[in-house]
Amino acid sequence: MDIRQMMKQAQKVQEQLAKQAEELRIEGNAGGGMVKVVANGAKQVLSLSIDPEVVSKEDVEMLQDLILAALNDASRKVDEAMQKNVGGLLGGKIPGF
Repeated sequence: MDIRQMMKQAQKVQEQLAKQAEELRIEGNAGGGMVKVVANGAKQVLSLSIDPEVVSKEDVEMLQDLILAALNDASRKVDEAMQKNVGGLLGGKIPGF
């Protein structure tokens, strides 16, 4: 395989990964599902839902913590999903991971 073929193959894999990232939907949550975040494979937040029971003027810090936890959960799950997708495209071999 010459370098041009390798570059074409790498570009094709990159395009497939970008498409998968755009189409991927991952839900992160916190507080037993009281705060939910949906993100795509590029870690763009697509939606945020907050159970009204968790909204309280007296405890804004708790709500902030739950939102951060849900965002971090979604981010971690996106990383895991994308790593599996990359592994599938590369035959399970991911250099550096």
